[in-house]
Amino acid sequence: MSENHHDAYENMTDKQKNRTIWSVITASSLGTLIEWYDFYIFGSLAIVLATKFFPSDNPTAAFLSTLATFAAGFVVRPFGALFFGRLGDLIGRKYTFLVTLLIMGFSTFLIGCIPSYETIGFMAPVLVLILRLLQGLALGGEYGGAATYVAEYAQPHRRGYWTSWIQTTATAGLFISLIVILITKSTLSTEEFDNWGWRVPFWISILMVGVSYIIRKNMKESPLFAKAKSEGKTSKNPLKESFGNKFNFKFVLLALFGAAMGQGVIWYTGQFYAMSFLQKVMNVESAQVDKLMALALLFGTPFFVFFGWLSDKIGRKAVMMTGMLVAILAYRPIYDKMFNSIDLKSKTVAESGIVEKRTAKIHDKIATDSLITFHKETLFTDGTLAKKDSIVHWSPTGPVIKDGKAEEPKVSQAITINGRTNWLLISLVFIQVIFVTMVYGPIAAFLVEMFPIRIRYTSMSLPYHIGNGVFGGLLPAVATYLVTTAKEAKHATWYLEGLWYPIGVAAVCLLIGLFYLKNKNNNIHD
Repeated sequence: MSENHHDAYENMTDKQKNRTIWSVITASSLGTLIEWYDFYIFGSLAIVLATKFFPSDNPTAAFLSTLATFAAGFVVRPFGALFFGRLGDLIGRKYTFLVTLLIMGFSTFLIGCIPSYETIGFMAPVLVLILRLLQGLALGGEYGGAATYVAEYAQPHRRGYWTSWIQTTATAGLFISLIVILITKSTLSTEEFDNWGWRVPFWISILMVGVSYIIRKNMKESPLFAKAKSEGKTSKNPLKESFGNKFNFKFVLLALFGAAMGQGVIWYTGQFYAMSFLQKVMNVESAQVDKLMALALLFGTPFFVFFGWLSDKIGRKAVMMTGMLVAILAYRPIYDKMFNSIDLKSKTVAESGIVEKRTAKIHDKIATDSLITFHKETLFTDGTLAKKDSIVHWSPTGPVIKDGKAEEPKVSQAITINGRTNWLLISLVFIQVIFVTMVYGPIAAFLVEMFPIRIRYTSMSLPYHIGNGVFGGLLPAVATYLVTTAKEAKHATWYLEGLWYPIGVAAVCLLIGLFYLKNKNNNIHD
C-alpha cells in the first residue's frame, strides 16, 4: 500500500479506470449485499421468529419483542461505526470491512442454530440478542468502508453515479432474502418450514460469506488512502479529530440531522414497515407479501443508480430533499389506499363460499386439556380468500378460566388477495421504493464529500448509522406500537397512526436540510 498504487491508478486511461472501478464495485457490493442479506433475514422472518424465540402465550408481545431485538441490531450500529471507522482510518479500508464481513456471517449462521424458547427457555432470546448485537456492530463498520472505498476510486464528477451502485446492495440484500425464503417455503411443507426450514436462510449465509471473503481478500487498498498513508497524512486519533474538533463535528451533526436521519426513516418505511403493515395490519398471506415486495424492490432498484447519477448533475441536496418532501406528503394517502384495497366488508361472498371446520388436539403441556381450532374460510366473488383460525384452550370441564373469565382465544388471519389487488399493492410499494431511491441513492457520495480522507471513514459512518440504525431501526417497533395503541383505543384511522413517526422525523430533517445544506457537491477534501 504505497504512493505507487495511487500514481499507477492516476496514470490509467479513463477506460482502464472504468474497468478498475467496476471490479472494485463488484467486490465491495458483493460483500455488502451479503451483509445486508444476513441482517434482513431476521427482519423478513420476524413473524416466524416471534413464535420460536419468545413465549407464545402473548403473540402481540412476542412480535413486539422480536421487533425490539431487530431494532437492537440497529441501535448498536453507531458503536460499530466508531470502532471500525477508527480502524479503517488507522489501518485501511480493505482489512476493516473484511473483518466485519466475517463477524456478520458467523453471527447470522449461529442464529439459525439456536434452539427454540420451548427447548432452552429464556436463554433463546438472550442468545439471539447477543448475536443480533454482533450483527449490528459489524454492519456499523461495513457500510462506511464500502462507500468510502468506492468513492476514493471514483472520479469526483461521477462519484454519485459510482457510489449509487453500493446503495443498491441494501435493497438487493432484502430482495435476495425474500427470494431465499420463498424458495425454502415452496420446497418444504408448511409444517417442515415451521419446524426447521426457517433456519435454512440463516445457514445459507455462511456459504455466501466464504465466496465474498475470497474475493475481498484479493482487493487492493484505495489509491487515495494508500497515498495518504505513504505520505504520513493519516490520522493518529480519528475519533478525537472527528468529534473533538468543533468545525468537523458541526458537519457530523449537519450530516445526521440534515440528511441521514430523514433518509433512514424513509428507507425503513418504504421497505420494512410496508412489509410489516401488509402482514400484521392488513393480514395479507405471508408468501404473497414476500412476492409482491420482491417485485416492487426489483422494479425500483435501478432508480438508485438513476438518482445517484442525477445528483452528479443537479446536486445531492436537490434530489434528497425532494424525495423527503414527496414522501412526507404521500405516505398517509398511500397507506390509506393500501389498507382499504382489501376491505372485506365491501366484498360479496361467493355462492357456497364459506367453509368451517373444527379440530382438536391434546395440549402440548397439559395432557388432560385440548386446543380447539375453529377454522373458517370465506371466498369472495372477486377471488379474495380470507382464512381465520380461533384457537381455544379447553379443559375437561369446559373453557379454561383465567383471571375469573374464559381465556381469550388466539386468533390468526390470512387474506389471499386477487390479482388486481396484488398489482395495486405492488405499485403502491413501488412508489415508496422510489422515495427511498431518491434519498438513498446520493447519500454515500454526499457523506463522503463532507469529510477529509484522514478521518472520512469515522466521520461519515457515525451520522449514517445513527440516522439509519437509531432513527430508522426503531421505526418498525415504534410504528407497530403506535398502531396497536390506536387500535385498542378504537381510533378511526388506527392503521395510519404508525406513520406519524417517519413523517415527523423526515419533516424535521427536511427543514434542517433546506436551510443549512448547500446544493452543490463538495469535492474539496480529495
